[in-house]
Amino acid sequence: MQKVAVFGNAGGGKSTLSKNLAAMTGLPLIPLDLIQYKPGGVEVPHEEYKKAHDEILQQDRWIVDGFGSLDTVWERLDRADTLIYVDMSPLRHYWWVTKRFFQGFFVSPTSWPKGSSVLRGTIKSYYIVGLCHKKLTPRYRAYVEAAKDTKQVYHLRSIKDIEQFYQSVNRK
Repeated sequence: MQKVAVFGNAGGGKSTLSKNLAAMTGLPLIPLDLIQYKPGGVEVPHEEYKKAHDEILQQDRWIVDGFGSLDTVWERLDRADTLIYVDMSPLRHYWWVTKRFFQGFFVSPTSWPKGSSVLRGTIKSYYIVGLCHKKLTPRYRAYVEAAKDTKQVYHLRSIKDIEQFYQSVNRK
């Protein structure tokens, strides 16, 4: 476990899992939202994001958290030696997006650029949950199934799966 891609639908707990995994393993954590967006939530030009993404993939050790863009996600998954796919039910994702919204009144969401609008992020996340579930979830599921032969794959479908994942990392 040297190059870890943590991915899945919006509001699934990827950032929290990634932060905990980085603390457990000592691997450097790279939240894509902090590369893709400037403070205030303004998106950087795509070529600037892509260049930074390519530089990350050249490193020997990383945990990359997030989606980024359609043209970079598959490259990142191919380069990773470990895939952690957070694949909860859409209702769980919607609930956790809602929970993050209300918590955002008190604490900024983990791994969001400073000054980002929690309201705009929440509205966008509600849209993404449905879109991702319809368009990307089937592709992600097929990808992780095929990758099991060549990579370490964790397909986390429940809170219990996440707890068991943490226990397995602690044992190692």
